[in-house]
Amino acid sequence: MGISRRDFLKVSAGGGLLLASALSPWPAQAREPRARLPEAVGILYDATVCIGCKACMAACKEYNNLPPDLSTPDSIWDNPVDLSAKTYNIVKLYQNGTGQVKDREIDGYSFIRRFCMNCVDPACISACPVSALTKDPNTGAVVYNKDYCIGCRYCQVACPYNIPKFQWDQAFPQIKKCQLCSHRLARGDYPACCEFCPNAASIFGNVQDLRKEARRRLSLKVGTVAPYPLHRVDSREVRHRLVTPYQNYIYGEKDGGGTQVLMLAGVPFTKLGLPALPEESTASASETLMHTLYKGMIVPYVVLGGLFYLVYKNTTKQDLP
Repeated sequence: MGISRRDFLKVSAGGGLLLASALSPWPAQAREPRARLPEAVGILYDATVCIGCKACMAACKEYNNLPPDLSTPDSIWDNPVDLSAKTYNIVKLYQNGTGQVKDREIDGYSFIRRFCMNCVDPACISACPVSALTKDPNTGAVVYNKDYCIGCRYCQVACPYNIPKFQWDQAFPQIKKCQLCSHRLARGDYPACCEFCPNAASIFGNVQDLRKEARRRLSLKVGTVAPYPLHRVDSREVRHRLVTPYQNYIYGEKDGGGTQVLMLAGVPFTKLGLPALPEESTASASETLMHTLYKGMIVPYVVLGGLFYLVYKNTTKQDLP
């Protein structure tokens, strides 16, 4: 038996009401941001001390078995211009005006390292649908499992620092990024970039200790000579250096929920290419929204078919089988 126009409208209205309820999930409130692990380790990078020697880049390549990156038009040997699947760490240059004075915003220049910030509450992990990216439970480093990855590249879109890179030139591509030399941490070593930095610009240690060291440096009097630990925050080997003006800010301490890489500089961080992020992690908000939508929609959709059946049955003169 056919259905009349009036009955069709009744069915449509009944289904529409339920569909509307399905699309009206419970109010979404961001979950509590993840806290930094007590034993989390990381890196303190001080741009005022960095001399742009690229020793960290060479060490990263060697100890992560990375191929040369021929990214310039004239194919200069291993001279990357940005992060890629072949380059996990890069030293970039900020320059303004005459560019004569180091670590000055106007008419000055500054070096800046770019590599994975190893966020406390990573957006890449939140976005990954198959848990190919996870946080190491001991070190807090954001690590990658190629066996789980499906190549969706959601992590690339989610990362506020544009860090994860995809192997476009491989038949079986993977996501590539700095993992704090997790293979070296596992055997008691520390990141190669810190081990081979000759000038105390990059040092390794417990994040809490790195934060104390960053605050110590910010408290130093400009124009005095002060000790800077080499390679590790707890090292007795130091470099004595002339203290130059800092921005009174530790980048990564709270930005985007905090990171395990902390940075100091004499030039505003936004001028150095780092994003201005709120203190709340993007992962805590986006993950809550996604989970709320899923929770609010699954159950109504399960019964949606049943409701259509009941409404249609009540508008016909014969029972449906």
